[in-house]
Amino acid sequence: MRIGELARRTGVDEQLLRYYEKQGLLTPERSPNGYRDYAEADVGAVRKIRALLAAGLSTATIAQVGSCLRDDSLPTPACAGVIGRLRAERARLDQAIGGLLEARAALDDVIERGEGHEVPHGDLSTGKPSWASAPARPR
Repeated sequence: MRIGELARRTGVDEQLLRYYEKQGLLTPERSPNGYRDYAEADVGAVRKIRALLAAGLSTATIAQVGSCLRDDSLPTPACAGVIGRLRAERARLDQAIGGLLEARAALDDVIERGEGHEVPHGDLSTGKPSWASAPARPR
């Protein structure tokens, strides 16, 4: 399939697909006239690339496991060589998720305690909240 078809099927801009190729994330065949010819497996590869980028992996790390992105077959030796790095990335994600869950719990607590209480609007002429114009308390 040509680059336009891959872009349509994955929702990824053609320029970004070319960038992925330059980074070694995709390796399309070239037709005699120079057009890129992508395989069906590249649709899944692009989706996996996008998911890994969203997870915070760099294109360099993704390139290291590029052969793992081609299909869902058994991992290659290249995949096994970066398992430690991927585990570290997963641990980083778990930590970030934990932090987000704590932040959500804190917001839920504030919302729960604040429900039923009117929130002051502050000084409408300055746009400042009421607590911003209150005199400072001595320390």
